[in-house]
Amino acid sequence: MTQPESPRYRQGMATRRAVLGDAHVDRAEANKTEFDLPFQELITEAAWGHVWSRPELSKRERSLITIALLAALGQDDEVAMHVRATANTGATREDIREALLHVAIYAGVPAANHAIKIARKTFDEMDAAKS
Repeated sequence: MTQPESPRYRQGMATRRAVLGDAHVDRAEANKTEFDLPFQELITEAAWGHVWSRPELSKRERSLITIALLAALGQDDEVAMHVRATANTGATREDIREALLHVAIYAGVPAANHAIKIARKTFDEMDAAKS
């Protein structure tokens, strides 16, 4: 399996590493298969190369938008992943709390309540890893 070397892919991979961290991306890269290679290429170019790499919003702002959307959609694993990524994006725990308050009003209290539980668990794991 070879990765495309388009400028958009290279930019996407750089942004993906900046947001999620090398360890996460290295694991994802090591675990990709022939079956999911096209999907990995798609998210690297589209999500990370096209959207996350745009200069109009900061990584902090994109991080908060992403967490709120994922919480509203009930995407638990992705919420946790993007909460962990805030260590690289500059979004604070207070920022995340405010985003999830918005989720409560605009997407429903159950979605926000569940995302808050995920965020708290993720923060506990992050704190334990620092110790």
